[in-house]
Amino acid sequence: QVHLVESGGGLMQAGGSLRLSCVASGSRSSPDEMGWYRQAPGKSRELVAKVTRAGIATYADSLKGRFTVSRDNAKNTADLQTNSLKPEDTAVYYCYAFLFGRSTWGQGTQVTVSS
Repeated sequence: QVHLVESGGGLMQAGGSLRLSCVASGSRSSPDEMGWYRQAPGKSRELVAKVTRAGIATYADSLKGRFTVSRDNAKNTADLQTNSLKPEDTAVYYCYAFLFGRSTWGQGTQVTVSS
């Protein structure tokens, strides 16, 4: 069973940057897909970005150009570089992995952007 651990969240002023990291463990196989979702207070969880094992990335349209997802298959990591942060980016960011037909979620890391 895949286990995910996120790191890198925190408090940042608007305009700043944060790098979130996710490490997957517990499986000999590299996940078919890894990525990041986020959930703001009172809102549904939404896709931020995801990347396949082949390196094909998908982004939420509203975040293209500010956020970049990257992946290291050898280390089973997926990072999210967030730039030009806005107060509306405040949310809990969850790492996710898809392998053998199952989705696994991390515990989430809080990102708070102050104006």
